[in-house]
Amino acid sequence: MVLEHAILPVRAGAEAEFESAFALAKPLISGRPGFISLSLSRSVETPTLYLLLVEWDTIEAHTEGFRGSPEYQQWRALLHRFYEPFPVVEHFQVV
Repeated sequence: MVLEHAILPVRAGAEAEFESAFALAKPLISGRPGFISLSLSRSVETPTLYLLLVEWDTIEAHTEGFRGSPEYQQWRALLHRFYEPFPVVEHFQVV
């Protein structure tokens, strides 16, 4: 299992619109092969920051499967316009 981690810096004032867009985008990722689970949390101290955690069977399920899919293009169109700056995505494994 691989855990994808991203801090999503959303433009100030666009938080509600981002959350609505994310609700539309969530089924695009959750239906992909290798997807296990997803959570999106909002920072209490910095309300423009969100924490995205996605569990995948393998790193390739994310980097090749999802990112190489038509669903990812829809995901990008829905969400990437909200980020400033663009988030760094990291992958983790349990030790």
